[in-house]
This record gives sequence, C-alpha cells and structure tokens, in this order.
Amino acid sequence: QVQLIESGGGLVQAGGSLRLSCVTSGRTFSYYTMAWFRQAPGKERELVATINSGGSTNYADSVKGRFTISRDNAKNSVYVQMNSLKPEDTANYFCAAKRIGSVTYSYWGQGTQVTVSS
Repeated sequence: QVQLIESGGGLVQAGGSLRLSCVTSGRTFSYYTMAWFRQAPGKERELVATINSGGSTNYADSVKGRFTISRDNAKNSVYVQMNSLKPEDTANYFCAAKRIGSVTYSYWGQGTQVTVSS
C-alpha cells in the first residue's frame, strides 16, 4: 500500500507563489507516474500536472507557464511550484500515483487547501 501526504497549502494573495510537496511511502516510487489534481467547491476534479518515471511532464492549459511539477526519487517526493497564482486556482490540491502501465490513479493523498485572495 502506498501512502501519500501533501503539505504546503495555505492562503496567498493573487500573483503570489506556493510550493506543494507530496511525500510517499513505499520502495518503488521511481516507477510511479505522479500527478497533482485539484477540486474547487462545486466543481469537478481537475488534473493539473503529471510527471512520469522518466521525468516527462504534462500540464493543464489553465496552469501552463505558471506551474512546474518535479520529483525527487531519492526523497520519494513530488512537488508543484505554483507561481502567478490567481483566485481561480483556489482549490483542494491532491497528490496521486499510478503504477507504470496503469490507466487509473490508485493512490491518493488527503489533500491540501490552497486559497488565493484577490
């Protein structure tokens, strides 16, 4: 079983920055594709960014150029650096993991709240 624990959320003014961290348990972290999702009240969950075992990344159009996902396999951790934050980035942010070859994300963290004030 893989456990994921997010941290780094908080309240920030528009235009500011935050860095979210997600540390995972398990010995095979480097084999997982990692992702950050977010969900705002009354809205569907949105895929924000992904990074695979080889370090390739993908981003939602809404965050391209502002967010950067990265991973440190030695620390079993994945990060997302969020710059130029907007009020519409306000959401609960979740870290997720899936094994290579898997279609769905099987492992989820509990989430960390990001609130961007205008």
